[in-house]
Amino acid sequence: MPLFTSDFNPSLPFRNGHFNTMYRPLFMKETCAYSRKRIFTWDNDYIDLDFSKANSNTLAILIHGLEGSSESKYILSTANELNGKGIDTVSFNLRGCSGEDNWLLGTYHSGKTEDVDFVVKHLLDTYDYENILIIGFSLGGNLTLKYMGEYSEKLSPKIKGAIATSVPIDITSSECEMDKLKNKLYLEEFLKTIRLKILEKSYKFPEFKLDKDKLFKAKRFKHLEHLYTVPVFGFKSPEDYWQKASSKPYLSKINKPTLLINAKDDSFLSPECFPNEEAGDSEFFFLETTKHGGHVGFISSFKQHESRWLEKRISRFIEENIQIQITQTIS
Repeated sequence: MPLFTSDFNPSLPFRNGHFNTMYRPLFMKETCAYSRKRIFTWDNDYIDLDFSKANSNTLAILIHGLEGSSESKYILSTANELNGKGIDTVSFNLRGCSGEDNWLLGTYHSGKTEDVDFVVKHLLDTYDYENILIIGFSLGGNLTLKYMGEYSEKLSPKIKGAIATSVPIDITSSECEMDKLKNKLYLEEFLKTIRLKILEKSYKFPEFKLDKDKLFKAKRFKHLEHLYTVPVFGFKSPEDYWQKASSKPYLSKINKPTLLINAKDDSFLSPECFPNEEAGDSEFFFLETTKHGGHVGFISSFKQHESRWLEKRISRFIEENIQIQITQTIS
């Protein structure tokens, strides 16, 4: 029964979920020396991949959350942690998130695992890594879990396992949580950047008939999904999108060691996002629920060098539960 009892025990101010959620992006200082590689997709678009190498035979693919990028603090800190453990990383910028608009009308969404599969196959075909891991956060964590289950029968033996953090695995109920007053500030920040991206798309693609009045009156994710996600990606409705994009139905199909870390005080998550039953019934899907941590926070103190619980937990799961032999190569 792969259910972990967590040892995450932060100091007093970080026991507040909102404080922990906001502290990492606002105050943590992280840098990483990336080498960017642009790859071109089957549908005449591109994806930017940012590598940080330790000359290893093992590569971790890092996937950011909604409106994040390879520069998100949790991506940078994870890349640094894994590099220190002798693991190469590649930070996967979802379409339109690398600092430059992608070429197509469609960007990314919570369930677009065909892009994950494309990146994985590119890495397998182009590089000689013996082991590949996938690590996702929030929306990127949903992509990670859905991919591991949806593609479980097709995965290369070089894909050894995955880790996902702060994941709304049940999008329907998570959207209800996001509509609550407790998340008003977070929601407005997300809507602000997404509105502008959709508006830019409408200028670049005049055939995309956007109701701009409704766009700027949008107060919920559902409103933007009606205007953009549903018509652009071919869903019947926001509800159809939520159901098809959620990773929860795929957890039982996961057949390689995969860890989900969710905090009970994550205000983005509903009770349905804590899949105890699925983990209890699985040989491969592990769940760790922490009392504190917020949304992709997991900061424990004001001393940055002491606030690496999440990064160290990720590397510890790799060491203890994913059977790989990490070796470094001569560059």
